[in-house]
Amino acid sequence: MIEERETPRPMVDASEQSGDFMHDPVGGGPKRRMIRAVSSIGLLFGAVLFAASLTPSLIPRSFLLQGVLGGVCLAAGYGIGTALDALWRYMELPVIRGRIRFRLTIIAGGAALALVAASLWKAPGWQNSIRIRMDMPPVDEAHSLEVAVIALIVFAGLLGLWRLFAGLSRIAGRQMSRVVPTKVARVFGIATALVLFTLLIDGVLIRSFLHTADLSAAALDAAMDPQIPPPTDPDATGGTHSLIRWEGLGRTGRQFVSTGPTAEEISAFLERPAKAPLRIYAGLNAAPDTEARAALAVQEMLRRGAFERDVLLVVVPTGTGWMDPEAMDTFEYLHAGDTAIVAIQYSYLSSWISVLAEPGIGIEAGRALFQAVYRHWIKLPSDNRPKLYVQGLSLGAYSAEQSVHLHEVLADPIHGALLSGPPYDSPIWRALTRNRNEGTPAWLPRYGDGAVVRFTNQDNQLEESEAEWGPMRVVYLQYASDPITFFRADALFRKPPWLEAPVGPDVSPEMRWYPVVTFLQLGLDMAIGLLVPMGFGHLFAPEHYIDGWIAVTDPQGWNAEDIDRLKAFFVKRSGRG
Repeated sequence: MIEERETPRPMVDASEQSGDFMHDPVGGGPKRRMIRAVSSIGLLFGAVLFAASLTPSLIPRSFLLQGVLGGVCLAAGYGIGTALDALWRYMELPVIRGRIRFRLTIIAGGAALALVAASLWKAPGWQNSIRIRMDMPPVDEAHSLEVAVIALIVFAGLLGLWRLFAGLSRIAGRQMSRVVPTKVARVFGIATALVLFTLLIDGVLIRSFLHTADLSAAALDAAMDPQIPPPTDPDATGGTHSLIRWEGLGRTGRQFVSTGPTAEEISAFLERPAKAPLRIYAGLNAAPDTEARAALAVQEMLRRGAFERDVLLVVVPTGTGWMDPEAMDTFEYLHAGDTAIVAIQYSYLSSWISVLAEPGIGIEAGRALFQAVYRHWIKLPSDNRPKLYVQGLSLGAYSAEQSVHLHEVLADPIHGALLSGPPYDSPIWRALTRNRNEGTPAWLPRYGDGAVVRFTNQDNQLEESEAEWGPMRVVYLQYASDPITFFRADALFRKPPWLEAPVGPDVSPEMRWYPVVTFLQLGLDMAIGLLVPMGFGHLFAPEHYIDGWIAVTDPQGWNAEDIDRLKAFFVKRSGRG
């Protein structure tokens, strides 16, 4: 006969009975349960990242954008904190529960509120530290309530998405746990949720956005602006004698060939005879592919006598086919209109969308056009052909620097290039910056003796070189406050070298590097890099282009007084003088 015995009851620590440690008593009311559901460490991390998001970055922010950024940083900090908390629990280390956890959550919430309040109070000063360097009026208030409300709305939305993701992974994991071990099922659940979210975001949202953007941009590109009529000169590009139809220029092409200075305007400024600048452009509809557009552009150049001009400029446009008129016009004035500028369009889309939808297409177009022009140019007598230059802005600079392969032109080199605002992932620019001379800042490097490549910014630095210019001159025009140039993916976990003292003249001395936050700040800065006064961020001023063109192309017949007068003319034209 087997004797029944009572199962021994485990001993309970007094602290457990009181609900202070390793015990979470049932009940306590819905408010207490809601507070217990909040991660104390997540709350503190979120507050720290939110406070850091209020500090200055490269571009000043409105309270609306600050609220959005603050909400994203709050969510990121909360996520980091809860992830660390989950890791602690996964390793089965002691955790605090019950009344002590409740009290700690209250204390953490109070500390977080104090930190947020203090940072909101300091926010106007932080923003003004960069606004004053960009000649922008200071702000008097931080719009603290608006920023906080917007941040909470963004945080709630991101938290909701995370909980949806977690819910999907749990559901999938439970179903899988019927046939595989629990831990394997959890991994399967997370993988399933990742696949579903990826399909939703990439396969539906992004593709739908790109398709809609492409259709909208194509319609806009084809639309005829009544304020830009076809040229009355039949020989002009797009005229009745042109090889390229007016409709085949696209919106940006029609704008490009129809604007710019006339011979009379240049002559009036110079007080001497000038020529009418030549502008040649082939839009996406001008020919079926990139190679055909490049060949058509060269044929149009031959028809118009472009190779008989004094200087010839091959331009790689931005994504939409746009070229900076401040760069084009200053080039034509400096050379008394004895110029020819040629470009082809490779996309309807804005640069950042073009990079996502058609990566590498700008390089392909720039390479096709340069090779087509260069093949004809090298056949001409060296003493009876134009000087040949390359230019690009932003995505155009990225593509332009890769359109010319040095080994192909060593025997008969071109004369130079002016590249403004090169994106952060431009390979040649990155290599030059990485291998800069010791002691020179990353935001204005010097490379070698300066005989071939020089960098400049708002303060003309092009004469600060150890050597004279060589036969080919390359200038990078960049502003230290340009996030398109100085964004770095590794800012997520590493201080960018351009934040080492001394920082650039248009960068706030109050700017600091914070893990995760600086990365998110720079990401937002890239989206608003043009919302600044001219001469800062990603908006280049004509007077700085003039310095660059003088260094690269060495125009004749100009003295210091004339150059200052030309700069004053363009400053006034841009509405700043």
